[in-house]
Amino acid sequence: MSKKDLYKNTDGEKFIETDKLLIIKNLEVIYKTDKTTVHAVNGIDLELGKGETIGLVGETGAGKTTTALSILRLLPEVTAHTPHGEIYFNGENLIQAPEERMRDIRGDKISMIFQDPMTALNPVYTVGEQIYEALELHAPEHKTKEELNARVDEVLKMVGITPERKNEYPHQFSGGMKQRVVIAMALACEPELLIADEPTTALDVTIQAQVLIMMRELRDRLGTAMIMITHDLGIVAQTCDKVAVMYAGEIIESGTAEDIYNSGKRHPYTEGLFGSIPDLTEDTDRLKPIPGLMPDPTNLPKGCYFSPRCPYATDKCRSEHPPVHVDGDHKIACWLFAEKEE
Repeated sequence: MSKKDLYKNTDGEKFIETDKLLIIKNLEVIYKTDKTTVHAVNGIDLELGKGETIGLVGETGAGKTTTALSILRLLPEVTAHTPHGEIYFNGENLIQAPEERMRDIRGDKISMIFQDPMTALNPVYTVGEQIYEALELHAPEHKTKEELNARVDEVLKMVGITPERKNEYPHQFSGGMKQRVVIAMALACEPELLIADEPTTALDVTIQAQVLIMMRELRDRLGTAMIMITHDLGIVAQTCDKVAVMYAGEIIESGTAEDIYNSGKRHPYTEGLFGSIPDLTEDTDRLKPIPGLMPDPTNLPKGCYFSPRCPYATDKCRSEHPPVHVDGDHKIACWLFAEKEE
């Protein structure tokens, strides 16, 4: 399958009028091999306004990173396939955009902080050269080399690295320092949308706090929108306006941070995520893990995908896919709330 064929199956328009920065409609992503088909993302819908931050939360394998890579069209061209879905950025359907257009957008309009800094950096170039390359690619013609080098120094300072180290190679940095370099690369062109895939995983607590403050300041100063992919509900509470909880390739609950953290209504899976957080006010050494494992994406269960692990599951849950209960901006895909409506 060629990259040209990869994204051709969509019924969406090339451009739409919208006041939203990002709109994802019915996105489906599968990975196909000769032996099996992995259903990674299963019909998700997502909207993000300018300057807003949304947290994508869920266990490993929920489809968070695949969703992020779909926005930038960075899925592996041999195995990945998008049979349905539309992704609009500033009204432009990225699914239908030619590759030349995507090269202009990547790094300039939309940047991504990748989860693994060890593989995100080229070992044969200095970190300064790699940041400079991104700036040079998208810089206006009137920018001089001196101005671009000054910007390299500036973004390194933003992430707590002295500019003198820009002539060093990735192997000379620790894991946490590599992560900061990757963040600097993503911030260099001051993008409209920043996708952060576990951006603080390799950082110690002190640097983690500094990076989060820096990212919030960028958002406030430039109106940068962010998609924060994380397992840490504490980070979501600190940085996000909206939250989308993903499970088995679906968004099973979404809403404002207020809806998710303070509402009396939560999806059983979301409730389980909160129950897995240590509570220092309780006199107990045990956490409350969610029983069972994420379903096999090559053989998803009938009905609600969470039903094999859900303490409230009924026969209806196991046989029919749940509708979405809507309460303002708060959406929950669960039969538990659908039954209450009836």
